Amino acid sequence: MSLFSMKPGQTCARLVEVGVALGVAALVAGCGTSYRPVVTPINPSGPAQQPQSLAVVVSYPSPTADGIATIIDYSGDTIMATAAVGLAPIAFTLDEGGGTGYTVNSDHTLTNFPANANLQEKNITYSTLPTTAQPVQLFSPSSGLWAADQDGNVADVFQSIPETFLRSIPVSPTPIAIMGSLAPAQRNYAISQNNSSTAPGAVIPFGVACNIAPTTVSQNGEADSLEVANYTVSAQIPLGKCPVYAVQSNDNERFFVLNRGSDTVTVINSQNDTLNSCTPFFDPNAGRTVTCHPTLPLSTTAVNATGITPPNGISGMGATAGPVYAEYNTTTSQLVVANYDGGSISIIDVSLDEFGNDSPTFGTTYTVKVGKTATPYPASVTVLNVNDDLRAYTANQGDGTTNGTVTVVDLSSHTVEKTLDVVGHPRTVVSTANSLYGKVYAAAPDSPYLTIINTGGTAPDTVDTTVLVEGNIVDVRVTTQNGSTGNSNITSRRPGGGQPCYLPPTLLSAATLATNPAACWTMP
Repeated sequence: MSLFSMKPGQTCARLVEVGVALGVAALVAGCGTSYRPVVTPINPSGPAQQPQSLAVVVSYPSPTADGIATIIDYSGDTIMATAAVGLAPIAFTLDEGGGTGYTVNSDHTLTNFPANANLQEKNITYSTLPTTAQPVQLFSPSSGLWAADQDGNVADVFQSIPETFLRSIPVSPTPIAIMGSLAPAQRNYAISQNNSSTAPGAVIPFGVACNIAPTTVSQNGEADSLEVANYTVSAQIPLGKCPVYAVQSNDNERFFVLNRGSDTVTVINSQNDTLNSCTPFFDPNAGRTVTCHPTLPLSTTAVNATGITPPNGISGMGATAGPVYAEYNTTTSQLVVANYDGGSISIIDVSLDEFGNDSPTFGTTYTVKVGKTATPYPASVTVLNVNDDLRAYTANQGDGTTNGTVTVVDLSSHTVEKTLDVVGHPRTVVSTANSLYGKVYAAAPDSPYLTIINTGGTAPDTVDTTVLVEGNIVDVRVTTQNGSTGNSNITSRRPGGGQPCYLPPTLLSAATLATNPAACWTMP
């Protein structure tokens, strides 16, 4: 009797199978401990770590007190670290990597500090400047540190850590800024408010002439090309009246200088080291006639003075502009300019074709009024790009007696979305995007509170919170603007010389400045 039915021949097959199984078992048993293969997983390295988004604030409680650097976390709006950075700082900036901050202090020292959670006084270094030095601006690209120095009209070059003075390069009288590329480049530019032909008795000194009445100054400025390889001046390029700020395009093809007194932007061809001018010519590669644009007018007064009309006409353009600050938007090849005297921003197409020529739309300009009042005095502007949603935010310094405002502008439709009340009279606005939304920081020199605007979520572009720091705020920067690269805002902005004072004209009159110029750069 069988429990399992079998067909003829199956009995032998099963006996063979059993025998083989017993044989294999014997062989395995004879080899000692059973072998167990070891599997070693291969973990991919993944993408490089992204820069951490931090806001860095420099403030001080009084002119006789040390300045304080404060590091604020992007995600939680919390203070991560604070440390003293020198007596009453007069200028502040971050380097291209966003990891190092620099201040020039009232006691003729230069401070280098870590712009991260490692900020401690033991990690801060100091350099002593000559007692006669009069630095009014810092420029901190990825290699080296530069300063515009009124003592002798020079561009100072520093190297190493702590910063060691390397040399001075003589430039035209009254240099107010050294500007150039973020990365190591062939040259930088010294922006001066006089020129190499200005007679000694006609020199406009650093002060408030370009703040009180910039259109009436007698001298045109000059951009001196500073060759980085041998620290010499290779070209002297004419500018307009009261040049106050400049921006380099990210491709290093064009350099834009803002002339507050002329209501214009001077365009320099960085590759040729000349004005961006030419006789119109036919380019067979582009298949069209190419026109160059050495000057971009920002007001109807400038249109009449230069004889240049933007390709899209002058609709919306005011009679006055007074440009004081700008940012270059890489995504759209636009220059966004804050017009302090005109209460507006200019959105300018500065795109190039694939051959490096000015595009057919180069110079197209849209003017957008900002603020709630007739004289908002936009002291700065920042461009934020979150998922291709492009917006500009302006720091309206004089848009009210108690507090100023921040205006939000849609850069696609060139329209105002809203205007927000902030704490104090903001002179600086910066932004960063490190997630699905961004944040905007507005700093006012007459307040110890940093206003933080949340640009996303269910209620976009609303004041999220304020953060209290030690003393009124000198300036603010962010370590990255987009969460994937470093910092593109690598220059300081000291008041005076045409840059907005710590208080707007509504609170600090031209009559007061005329008798007491130092009131412009004295903290409230």
